[in-house]
Amino acid sequence: ISLLQGKVLQTTFYKSKFGAMQDPWLTKMKFMVISLCLYSASYTDSSDDETSPRDKQQKNSKGNGDFCIKNIKQADFGRREIEIAEQEMPALMALRKRAQGEKPLAGAKVVGCTHITAQTAVLMETLSALGAQCRWAACNIYSTQNEVAAALAEGGDVFAWKGESEDDFWWCIDRCVNLEGWQPNMILDDGGDLTHWIYKKYPNMFKKIKGIVEESVTGVHRLYQLSKAGKLCVPAMNVNDSVTKQKFDNLYCCRESILDGLKRTTDVMFGGKQVVVCGYGEVGKGCCAALKAMGSIVYVTEIDPICALQACMDGFRLVKLNEVIRQVDIVITCTGNKNVVVREYLDRMKNGCIVCNMGHSNTEIDVASLRTPELTWERVRSQVDHVIWPDGKRIVLLAEGRLLNLSCSTVPTFVLSITATTQALALIELYNAPEGRYKQDVYLLPKKMDEYVASLHLPTFDAHLTELTDEQAKYLGLNKNGPFKPNYYRYY
Repeated sequence: ISLLQGKVLQTTFYKSKFGAMQDPWLTKMKFMVISLCLYSASYTDSSDDETSPRDKQQKNSKGNGDFCIKNIKQADFGRREIEIAEQEMPALMALRKRAQGEKPLAGAKVVGCTHITAQTAVLMETLSALGAQCRWAACNIYSTQNEVAAALAEGGDVFAWKGESEDDFWWCIDRCVNLEGWQPNMILDDGGDLTHWIYKKYPNMFKKIKGIVEESVTGVHRLYQLSKAGKLCVPAMNVNDSVTKQKFDNLYCCRESILDGLKRTTDVMFGGKQVVVCGYGEVGKGCCAALKAMGSIVYVTEIDPICALQACMDGFRLVKLNEVIRQVDIVITCTGNKNVVVREYLDRMKNGCIVCNMGHSNTEIDVASLRTPELTWERVRSQVDHVIWPDGKRIVLLAEGRLLNLSCSTVPTFVLSITATTQALALIELYNAPEGRYKQDVYLLPKKMDEYVASLHLPTFDAHLTELTDEQAKYLGLNKNGPFKPNYYRYY
């Protein structure tokens, strides 16, 4: 960036000395410098302005100041990021076009807590186009793309920035929920923190809330716990266990983004490295497949005998973590559980071991146990900490144990289109469902909805579905238009 800035200044000098001249190279380079500087804001802990966004008084171009972000001046660049994402999100754009006239979310007041990225921005703007009013916070303190948040603040209410503190995190959620004269009637959550906050601070709000849509395994576990205890006040849609989320987002997204996140943060070579992946659900399967393809020696830990058998038959050695913790070069958690990697294991790791998390929550690695006086923390680059023991041993901790791919890199836009479309349809379904269709419980998406989401993405591949004849449909006992599989069918 410095070299590019120098060239721009040099060219500007010649322009001022020898008179006006047309220099398309100068124009291009200026754009590149501005773009690079703005883009880097999402991948650093802070910009040149160290003032907390909570202490700033910002207004968008319309004079509205009901938002809290890093820098509203980044809005133009964020808009370009969103427009690029739209090109890889065909289903959401098709849904926006098809349903915009009907406004199926007219009157909906959606409060959301998800990652604030270009892809989720497309979802948020689709919900707005379908008639919803939206207020948004981030579900992860490191995953927000600041320029995208700025673009969203030009047209909506968003409270998020990269590098929030824990206090900032809850403050942003509270600002989304607690607005005089505005009360949400739908919740879109990723991890359950927003739902938890409303239960804790504003339980009376559930009298007007029609439903909850939850994306992650962590949040779904919390919903089932509420349901089991008889404390779930409204219907909830479990998007995480939908076919379109499990088989596409969890698998294909993680298969690509795990390598990207590790490369960006550590420059590690994968060939020959010994890696242990904790958990062999869809996320674990994606991580293992990617690492195996790169030549890594992959071990798997698992509690479920069915998933464990799958790991064995896929060619991975099933172990207990304590059996390999001294020898592995990389530890990856993706269980959705807590205390998977505890201080005992961290103490026994080899020098230079890389530790990261691909699950939603930051509870899988016991990071709190590392914040003790005898250990030294050294920030070596954005989202990369060396934790140093008294004897000089160090481990490489990524994103402080939070979600690696969205904190340290990016994820494939096309895959997120599938999940985002599923979320949008789940919101439409719950919001418009007649009274009595859904009780105060947790529901899976109807199979027909999963199939519809998949069908919206097929044209991207110039794919053509075979259609059943009347005779074939009768023989199989199916409707020609689906659903084509029973709810118990597993798409392996």
